[in-house]
Amino acid sequence: MPDQNPDQTAGPVQEPDDDLPLDPAESLRLIAAQQEKAKDVEPDGRVLYGVWGLAWLLGYTTLSVSSLRTADAAGAVTGPTGAGGAVGQPEPWAFLAFSFLIVSAVAITIVHIMTRVSGVRGASARSGALYGWAWFISFAAMSMVLGGLARAGANPEVMALASNSLSCLVVGIMYLAGGAMWQETRLYVLGVWILLVAGAATIVGQPGLYLVMAAAGGGGFLLMALVEQVLRLRTRRRIAGGARA
Repeated sequence: MPDQNPDQTAGPVQEPDDDLPLDPAESLRLIAAQQEKAKDVEPDGRVLYGVWGLAWLLGYTTLSVSSLRTADAAGAVTGPTGAGGAVGQPEPWAFLAFSFLIVSAVAITIVHIMTRVSGVRGASARSGALYGWAWFISFAAMSMVLGGLARAGANPEVMALASNSLSCLVVGIMYLAGGAMWQETRLYVLGVWILLVAGAATIVGQPGLYLVMAAAGGGGFLLMALVEQVLRLRTRRRIAGGARA
């Protein structure tokens, strides 16, 4: 009887089946891990929300305190009726402090976005770069519009309302655009909230405008930053729990 080939008698070689379905828990863990990795090349909401939240909370609180001091000082000199349109307007140093905070927030936003997309190639990188520069261009155009209003003779109260509403429109619309571009619902919702708060604050007018912006505007940013942090921690715990399992 002829010798049989060992490979023939042993039967077909059993190789690992890569097509076996993954355990549902493992599938969820892999999806969460991929989503977490993808966030490394997207702007970090905690940074954007936190920077703008602090800028608005501190900046608008400064304007509010300064305007109250101005109103108190004018009332002590001229009586309860005050001194006309200048009463209740923030002092120059308060506007400088507010401007510094807003410019810093814009700069940090641009640098953060540019840094995040620097390692990405193709359409995503180009979109991120264009979005970052859109912040700078929008605020530059807003400054020119405000300069034109001042030259046209707008009084301090109108300038205060215009500067606040225009800056909020820029920020809100940019957040709407960012939420649509990155398909980030929370970013889009925050943009809607900013626009609504800006509209409400403009209707309220002086002297409550700055308090509305500090509490609802800055507070809304900081609340969203906290929500973003909680969601990220939950995702990391889910990934770590799946790995241990």
